[in-house]
Amino acid sequence: MTAAEQKHREDLQRLRNLRPIDDDFMRCLFKDNIPLAEFVLRIITDKQDLVITNCETQKDMKRLAGARSVCLDAYGKDSAGKRYDLEIQRQDKGADPHRARYHASVLDIENLHAGQEFKELPDTYIIFIIEKDFYGQDEPVYPIERINLATGKFFEDGEHILYVNGEYRGDSAIGKLMHDFNCTRAEDMNFELMADRTRYLKENSKGVSEMCRIMEDMRNESLKEGIKEGIKEGIKEGAINTAKKMLSAGKYALEEIANISGLSLDEVKKLKAERQF
Repeated sequence: MTAAEQKHREDLQRLRNLRPIDDDFMRCLFKDNIPLAEFVLRIITDKQDLVITNCETQKDMKRLAGARSVCLDAYGKDSAGKRYDLEIQRQDKGADPHRARYHASVLDIENLHAGQEFKELPDTYIIFIIEKDFYGQDEPVYPIERINLATGKFFEDGEHILYVNGEYRGDSAIGKLMHDFNCTRAEDMNFELMADRTRYLKENSKGVSEMCRIMEDMRNESLKEGIKEGIKEGIKEGAINTAKKMLSAGKYALEEIANISGLSLDEVKKLKAERQF
């Protein structure tokens, strides 16, 4: 068996164990599937008349030079112009409230153009489906809204953040949906739309090929990120060594060391305080 054949066999085995709440599977779950995105958002937002007109997966957004870009798992728009960012987060650290705040700000920048009034900003919904109960209160959904603390009334700025409890179970629609998000087999799912898409991606030859291609892409992305991180670490280590040598020489001002090494002044001061070189 060749290395390529062995890797393909491993991918097929991994595919059998994937769930909708896994990143790899999520990439294909909503791709070109507006009905499924609409169905899921109707349940999570409890808006049964919600009509999704557009949905993109792995949507890259970066409108400001030098700003950190974000890649949205699923980005949709409804018939009223409201925007939805649906994110799957397996770990709590991926659902830090600051991340939700940043995603909301990126959507704002994306959806207000030169010449428009601020009141023209569309309502945005940042939705995190998290594998564990992030707030530990056994609630299906935790809605986050700004409130005027002096009056006790909602701020009504159009920004909405929802944390969905991936551990929640029950006879309600959201409980059944979270059950489906954690299933590996289509036959164990409650909802046909979810089961049909899962069956296609795991059992149909075209769907399986698509999933294998996605898994290969993610491997390549991880490899590239690993290389980048390695280069950054190497550069950082070189800068630290340069600063240490200059400190040992005892004839350079701290500001000069920072300027030449590329470290911050605080980092240089910390190295000097340690004096363990």
